Amino acid sequence: METEEGEDRTPLLKESQPGTVPACCSARYNLALLAFFGFFLLYALRVNLSVALVDMVEPNTSLAKNTTSSVCPEHSSTINVPRNTTGEKYSWDADTQGWILGSFFYGYIITQIPGGYLASKIGGKLLLGFGVFGTSVFTLLTPLAANLGVGYLIAVRALEGLGEGVTFPAMHSMWSSWAPPLERSKLLSISYAGAQLGTVVSLPLSGLICYYMNWVYVFYIFGALGVFWFFFWMWLVSDTPETHRSISHAEREYILSSLKDQLSTQKSVPWRPILESLPLWAIVVAHFSYNWTFYTLLTLLPTYMKEILRFDAQENGFLSALPYFGCWLCIILSGQIADYLREKQNLSTVCVRKCFTLVGMIGPAVFLVAAGFIGCNYALAVAFVTISTTLGGFCTSGYSINHLDIAPSYAGILLGITNSFATIPGMVGPVIAKNLTHNNTVGEWQTVFYIAASINLFGAIFFALFASGEVQDWAVSGYHLHRN
Repeated sequence: METEEGEDRTPLLKESQPGTVPACCSARYNLALLAFFGFFLLYALRVNLSVALVDMVEPNTSLAKNTTSSVCPEHSSTINVPRNTTGEKYSWDADTQGWILGSFFYGYIITQIPGGYLASKIGGKLLLGFGVFGTSVFTLLTPLAANLGVGYLIAVRALEGLGEGVTFPAMHSMWSSWAPPLERSKLLSISYAGAQLGTVVSLPLSGLICYYMNWVYVFYIFGALGVFWFFFWMWLVSDTPETHRSISHAEREYILSSLKDQLSTQKSVPWRPILESLPLWAIVVAHFSYNWTFYTLLTLLPTYMKEILRFDAQENGFLSALPYFGCWLCIILSGQIADYLREKQNLSTVCVRKCFTLVGMIGPAVFLVAAGFIGCNYALAVAFVTISTTLGGFCTSGYSINHLDIAPSYAGILLGITNSFATIPGMVGPVIAKNLTHNNTVGEWQTVFYIAASINLFGAIFFALFASGEVQDWAVSGYHLHRN
């Protein structure tokens, strides 16, 4: 390793290594595909309650202090379809509903760092598998918990959050052993894009299930699918290429040789150097900023469309899902583009990560502010919010996988740290936005969009100034900086 000390560190992996193994039917892409479906289900399990809750409460109790704005005219003439009304109704006021929706994040934030640490000790396969399994089982218990009382429901949602909290750190930890450096953007963008598609599918689908069947089936159907996925995951996946049953010899050698100087063999975690690492704090700030906009929109977009733009509930489900469909497409495409730029155009990793983060955070900020200024132009409002969320997809190949660039061996722990901070916006962002929009005026919503855009802008600039694309000296064996 000492002989490489003088090498240029910018173009990745120029030393001789086995030829790239085809992606089709390879073990690493099978892992990405299974992870894709896992995160699809995780996000379906996460957002289905926000749709079902509308049907779970008695109409007169769900009226919050907020009032519908009369700025825009009523937009749509609803076709009356007989809807199912057999589901149990509960008299929960707006504050109680806020606690029910927020309880997930209180569990989710607790298991982030422990999840990353455990993944580095026992491997990501079991942790991710049981994280999804636990979340699915508690989802199946949700109707029972609601019947027993609101305290039980809040507890079950918090337990779901605990289960889901380990999943992203566990997946990052697995990719540290599975993803060749020049395929990181592709593989990670495929696996995490499932989260966006899960949101896209479950928002309208949950609405339809509530409409034609009964809200309890929202939890039974998605919960059962999660349990079903768990058995496939345990059967087909291995923690490392060495332990995989059916991987080809060529692929195993290709992955291991591409990672050989990037991983640490030391058993203890270098906590102090990790917490003193400026490139890590650059990811923390970017992650926090991005999630502020993401969670504010995820929880309040249906409200904005209903109260300001006056779309009816069924249109609302599909239109609320549209921005996340755009984001899903962008994540898949940006992952391919990022690795093409690094491999074929010889762009440095740090340059690609910074450029993609700037596009993925400043772009959404601009269109979000614009969305507040177009009055009652429905088509333009939906278009701007959709473009804003779509551009956010670039961040998946930016700050979002930068943990693997700077410390592959501790990627799960690093993601646990950044995601802990990034969960705070999920807890406070929507609450602040709700308090700012009591009268549901366009001016109030402009303030919400201003705040989100400002935070995004700050995060993008901070990341551009302090991010790194190299393996840090504390992250490889013997604290020795390996130059790529």
